[in-house]
Amino acid sequence: MTGARIAASVLACDLGRLGEQVTAAVAGGAEWIHVDVMDGHFVPSLTFGTPIIRALRRITDRPLDVHLMVQHPEHYIAEYADAGAAVFTFHPEATVHVQRHLAAVRERGMLAGLALNPATPLAHLEEVVADVDLVLVMSVNPGYGGQNYLPSATEKIRRVRALLDRVASRAALEVDGGITTATIADAYRAGADSFVAGTAVFGEPDPAAAVHELKRRCLTLV
Repeated sequence: MTGARIAASVLACDLGRLGEQVTAAVAGGAEWIHVDVMDGHFVPSLTFGTPIIRALRRITDRPLDVHLMVQHPEHYIAEYADAGAAVFTFHPEATVHVQRHLAAVRERGMLAGLALNPATPLAHLEEVVADVDLVLVMSVNPGYGGQNYLPSATEKIRRVRALLDRVASRAALEVDGGITTATIADAYRAGADSFVAGTAVFGEPDPAAAVHELKRRCLTLV
């Protein structure tokens, strides 16, 4: 690996300054913009739908990395593809025919991602590893921004990296939850290459400088 991909999460944005803050994060080097979609059922919170995807598509040409924390994510594949999502990640516990839905995501021209909660066993991934373009390791229990990184996530990242390497998968390995300048290096060392950062970017006075510093913490390890 030669550096970290930062997916700046708009969950932590001041939505009244969405364009300004996203533009600043991109200027700092954020490769992706991350959007958390929550339905109030799979997780307690209720957040964004396709209108914000369309708004972001007008603001930036960066890939929109959409993480669906919803029941029956397959119902939304076409809708989010049409809105401009580039990555569509969902949880195996939220649906039944996981492989079918991963294939459907790819058929709509998006990267197919599978998210693993802290208690989700890797067996879910092992059965469909050939069908994923991204694995998202949750380093918090999903539903809220601003949580602290769970130390146990580091070993899980190592296990996912070992699995991907064993089958020569080129899937991205993304981590979401509690990513800060204090935690990103451990996750990077463990094998992650992509990092969702919300509060660590948009909770700082200068989002561009915050993204730059997160990336620097990884580059110093190369």
